[in-house]
Amino acid sequence: MTERALSLLRPWVFPALLLGLFEWYARRAAAQGSDALAPPSAALKAFAGAAVDGSLWQATGFTLGTAALGLLLGAVLGIALGIVLGLSRRTAQFGLLSIEVLRPIPSVALIPLSMLMFGFGVRMELAIVAFATFWPMLILVQSAVQQVEPRLLEVSRVLGLTARERAWKIVLPAIVPRLFVALRLGVAVALVVAVTVEIAANPNGMGYAMMIAQQSFDPPLMLAWLGWIGVVGFVINAAMQRLQRWVARRMGVVQ
Repeated sequence: MTERALSLLRPWVFPALLLGLFEWYARRAAAQGSDALAPPSAALKAFAGAAVDGSLWQATGFTLGTAALGLLLGAVLGIALGIVLGLSRRTAQFGLLSIEVLRPIPSVALIPLSMLMFGFGVRMELAIVAFATFWPMLILVQSAVQQVEPRLLEVSRVLGLTARERAWKIVLPAIVPRLFVALRLGVAVALVVAVTVEIAANPNGMGYAMMIAQQSFDPPLMLAWLGWIGVVGFVINAAMQRLQRWVARRMGVVQ
């Protein structure tokens, strides 16, 4: 029992040490007259205040909802096109130039264009998140499909499976582990891009709330938002790992 408790506590030792050092440093800086930093204890109080007044949940819901919708759109398009390009070398060569020209464009560089097209709000952020998540999904899925055992595809042709049946019964089960790697990367990208867009241009969500706290000279609240965004990202990644294991078991894929 003791060994199990120690194994559960061990990963928290370093974060607790960092928080303790930051608490000491922030209090020392405050004693010297600096108000640029806030100790984690003050940030925790600010976090509790935001949770009680509802602003925490409203901003979190907006960011997560927009990021999820953008990821869904980018993932559906990226997976579909990635399977097509992975199965057809001719199609991959035909689209290579377009992909290599568009893929390096930073997603945040589309903020001015999206603002002109959609204005402020959900649609602008949704378009940018979808663009940002589309490319990693496309590249990773295409690479995974190209590594599928060729004999499996040959058998599917001999059995007379349609392209849709081949993708659903042969390709998707074979790429499940890599597909979830792509999805986990897409989730991280979606959250980062959504918060970035909110900081830069969209007056909604967690990024905007953190920027307002900074402009209002409220370091505890700003630090509380920063820590909360990290916690949200951690929880989402852990949920994706559990979902990956569950789907893999359902599809009979051994990991």
